[in-house]
Amino acid sequence: MLLWSTQAVADIHPVPLSEKTDPAKCVTCHENKTKGKVVHPAISLGCTVCHEVRVTRNVTRVKLVATTPVGVCITCHPDKNAADIKGTVHSPGVRDCLKCHDPHTSDNANLLLKPTSGDEKSNLCLSCHRKGLGVPATGSRHPALDAGCDSCHVIHKSGASPDPEFQYHLAKAVPALCLDCHDVKDSSLIKAHQNQPFEKADCLTCHDPHQSDQPKLMQKFLHEPFAEKQCEICHASAKDGQVVLTQPTAKELCAVCHADVAEKIQKAKVPHPGAQGDCTDCHDPHAGKSPGFPKPDAVRVCLACHTDRAEESKKADLHQPAFQQGCAICHEPHGGARPNLLRADGNALCLECHGPGAKPAKLEKEHLVAIFDGQVRLPENYFAKVPVLPLRDGLGHPTQFHPISDVTDAKTKKVTRINCLSCHQPHASAHRGLLVKDQEANAAFCETCHQEGKRQN
Repeated sequence: MLLWSTQAVADIHPVPLSEKTDPAKCVTCHENKTKGKVVHPAISLGCTVCHEVRVTRNVTRVKLVATTPVGVCITCHPDKNAADIKGTVHSPGVRDCLKCHDPHTSDNANLLLKPTSGDEKSNLCLSCHRKGLGVPATGSRHPALDAGCDSCHVIHKSGASPDPEFQYHLAKAVPALCLDCHDVKDSSLIKAHQNQPFEKADCLTCHDPHQSDQPKLMQKFLHEPFAEKQCEICHASAKDGQVVLTQPTAKELCAVCHADVAEKIQKAKVPHPGAQGDCTDCHDPHAGKSPGFPKPDAVRVCLACHTDRAEESKKADLHQPAFQQGCAICHEPHGGARPNLLRADGNALCLECHGPGAKPAKLEKEHLVAIFDGQVRLPENYFAKVPVLPLRDGLGHPTQFHPISDVTDAKTKKVTRINCLSCHQPHASAHRGLLVKDQEANAAFCETCHQEGKRQN
């Protein structure tokens, strides 16, 4: 019977029943649903807590008491109702409890379908996640994975704060979580960190907690002095448990090697206020998940100040550069010559990726591609998600002869101003297509400009 499918399908019951059937009668056939190492406490209350019998024209059907399985679950587990939870919710917990849990009995704690440890076939988490799999011979894998994913994660943990503790459902915040296993007094750890204080540092700025293509679980991108273990370039000996730099400030220290960036910040026609402080306000000095080491990542490094954009992240359709890769794809983070720190003027910005002539440079050794004359580096598969417009002579989107730039009327010489932003929002929208004012892609949208085609009521 399809009694616990993702939708509340009511299959025909093979035996006629009364709508007032005693739950004890169910057990005569479904005894296997009442026994096991772990039994759902609701079983003791009777089957009709979750199921109901419907009889129509002498046909018996058994269905859930709510329209969906998750609707049934939250009647007893209201704290798991995703609609009431602030913060990141584990995606199966939003609508599909049965992707992880058996509703009756299980051999595993919390009625899980499989344990949270073991190989790809036996580990429940690896049904969706690929963490720890496919590690290259030259790379490294965190041994903690063998203890089970729940040794570090509490899957239903979430909070209003965007901190990694809640975003990634961690049992504790880092570094406290790491220090449960790694002793800060371990001489080998002290030596590996060249006697620099690390006990209060965020371990995840340098290390990937699951696996890495490099030894020691190092992040994908490393600052060259850090990669070469040349700590003395930036650090003097620690004093009183505190980091000591070789220059008076972090900004002055960075400028020793990055004088060109320091000059750009100072002389930019359009300055970025966020770049006026220490470089380490935005960049990790050691390593990161993306080029340039923005912290905590290439998206949230900007959203901490640009809270209006952070609110847009709640919309249904998100522009890949803005919320999946990083604002610096389109904007110059250190200052620039154009309004809003854009990397190009007008449509040229959008057509760098969406134009038919877009030619990202391949950086095969780094498994990246580059755009804007090498200023922006992206994952090698980035353009797999980018729609390329079939444009010719400035025409072709959204229909074959529709213009995407200014149009001059041949008779009146009147110029109609058009660019990508005439129709699209650059960051997010409530509907697909990123159309302005969160509108849907339909005839009504086109009629905001094309009055001659407006439908008559």
